[in-house]
Amino acid sequence: MATPSSSLSGSYACTDTLKGVFYGPGSVKTALPKLLDIIGGKKALIVTGRSLYTKTDVVKTVEDILKEHNAYGATFYEIGEHSPIAGVKNGVKAFKDAGADIIISVGGGSPVDAAKAILYFFQQETGGPFLRQIAIPTTLSAAEYTISAGLKDEQGNKIRLISEELAPAGIILDAELTLATPERLWLSTALRALDHAVENLYRPFVPIPLTYLCYAAIADLFTYLPKSKANPQDLEARQRLQIASWMSIWPMKSDNHGPLGLSHSLGHKLGAKYGIPHGITSCLTLAPVVGLKAEVASQEDKKALAASLFYLRQESTGSLDGDVRKLSTLIRQLVDDLGLKSTLSQYNVPKADLPKIAALAVGNDEDPLVPRTVALLESIYA
Repeated sequence: MATPSSSLSGSYACTDTLKGVFYGPGSVKTALPKLLDIIGGKKALIVTGRSLYTKTDVVKTVEDILKEHNAYGATFYEIGEHSPIAGVKNGVKAFKDAGADIIISVGGGSPVDAAKAILYFFQQETGGPFLRQIAIPTTLSAAEYTISAGLKDEQGNKIRLISEELAPAGIILDAELTLATPERLWLSTALRALDHAVENLYRPFVPIPLTYLCYAAIADLFTYLPKSKANPQDLEARQRLQIASWMSIWPMKSDNHGPLGLSHSLGHKLGAKYGIPHGITSCLTLAPVVGLKAEVASQEDKKALAASLFYLRQESTGSLDGDVRKLSTLIRQLVDDLGLKSTLSQYNVPKADLPKIAALAVGNDEDPLVPRTVALLESIYA
């Protein structure tokens, strides 16, 4: 196991809601008590998934820390992929039954989003103030940095809740807790982080400093993902990937920038409805969407994408469109090298559904981008 440098530990605080991000291997032991003290939580409900609870010691580690500080209430582990609303409703009951006043989410984006939703519905029911969440992610999907929660209803449709109050009050990035994360989940959620970083480059109203954080995230994801695959015990690579995930979608005071782009929109339409993990949807859609940008994006957006080559230490092709296509090729090659190449047919997406998926993702049946998006989906079908 590689030993990370001391520069990979520290803390950060920004908005009124987010009181602190603590990072570093082993940081959960000191960071969790600190955050409970800062936020004021007295009794915690842990929200997690069944596999993490039953197949690893990660949740037990968190339970033991809470018990040591007399802050443990109960553990709720009925959260499935895409945070089904039935599980969230059961989570509200578990929160009340435990007499909890704070949630500790442990796992990937589904427990984090489920925790947001549990606290949202609890507030709606009680009429009191929003209670808070401390997120301890074990994947790289970066749900802990957003003010929205994505749920799945009984028909498999995506439901989105948005409020600044939903943002976690504390985040702990402890690379040691990610060692038990299955390789495919770990690597594919990193592609989700890459999707955030790339699509932030052409997202409306993103502040310039965030753009440069995204370039750094792209560079680190390309650098440390192969290292993490080659040596899954390399804590420095894992910690740097967690920090890259953070940089890919840096938390801000309000969500006043525009939505992320076509790759994310397609991922939302494919994920819950067809049971495709969000990390895998990014493996499917990001490279072809960037390739499409070479044809349809504004000059400004093409320049933003093409500039990624500098941070990846890649030579320019000599043309803006060529550079955007080269970035698309590099992303596709990274997906392949990580063993994450996938197709829509693998997930039993009916080919007849592709026009509907494209129209929903674009948001306007009459938009000339719809037929191009259908062609994009057909290119990744089989």
